[in-house]
Amino acid sequence: MSLDVPPKLDNRALFIGFFKIGIMGFGGVLAIARRAMVEQWQWLTQAEFNDLFSLCQFMPGANITNFAFAFGARQGGWRGAACAVVGLLTAPIIIVLLMGALFARFATVPAVEHTVGGMAAAAAGLVAATAFKIAQPGLVTLRPACVTALAFALVIVLHVPLLGVLALMLPLSIALAWRA
Repeated sequence: MSLDVPPKLDNRALFIGFFKIGIMGFGGVLAIARRAMVEQWQWLTQAEFNDLFSLCQFMPGANITNFAFAFGARQGGWRGAACAVVGLLTAPIIIVLLMGALFARFATVPAVEHTVGGMAAAAAGLVAATAFKIAQPGLVTLRPACVTALAFALVIVLHVPLLGVLALMLPLSIALAWRA
């Protein structure tokens, strides 16, 4: 067995790992999942994480739940997928139910209103930082950087709807990758 290939994770490790991701990343799981799985636990390389996450974005449902399912299935079949998804969702479901009950009671308190506004700003920062980290490998060479810049320009500058951007960029990306 090669030293570069991490050993398969058992169902307990999948549950505990994704439980930690779910509770630490509550409200911004992608950033925590990437840092934990790539940098801390080294379950995946950055490229493997990006590839699996890209696949999961095309599936219906929440991206990170799809990711937990796909990674868990790769590690331990349907049982691994179930352990990863249940681990990921257990703490957030409990927390949302408790916070919903508390928020219904205290929503009009000014301190609560300001706290919620601050949390929204922090979440936006996490999303932006994670997007930058995920984009870095693709920006190393000219061709992916140009594709990224074109997609950015279509959305931000020209305000082309998402389906239009996908209709233009998907064939272009496939053609460029085919040539490479």
